Amino acid sequence: QVQLVESGGGLVQAGGSLRLSCAASGRTLSNYNMGWFRQAPGKEREFVAAIRWSGGTIYADSVKGRFTISRDNAKNTVYLQMNSLKPEDTAIYYCAAHRRERGYFNHDSAREYDYWGQGTQVTVSK
Repeated sequence: QVQLVESGGGLVQAGGSLRLSCAASGRTLSNYNMGWFRQAPGKEREFVAAIRWSGGTIYADSVKGRFTISRDNAKNTVYLQMNSLKPEDTAIYYCAAHRRERGYFNHDSAREYDYWGQGTQVTVSK
């Protein structure tokens, strides 16, 4: 069992930056592919970024060039650095873990992930 806790959300003006953290306990994250998703009011949860257990990264087109996902296995933490934020980035952001031993990692499907955090609110004002 893995417990995930997100932090770092808040209110920021458009053009600003935030760094989200996802701290894990219960298992070492080195054996997990990790993802960030977000959900805005009235919308479905959408993929933002993922980082494989090996370190490879994948981004949604809407955040490519602005967001950076990274991991620190020694700290059992995954990060999402968000720059040049836009009002349309406003959402609850969730981190999620996919067990490496499951094999194929369909990174942008929420159903692929085994564990989820409770989410952290990001609000970007105009």
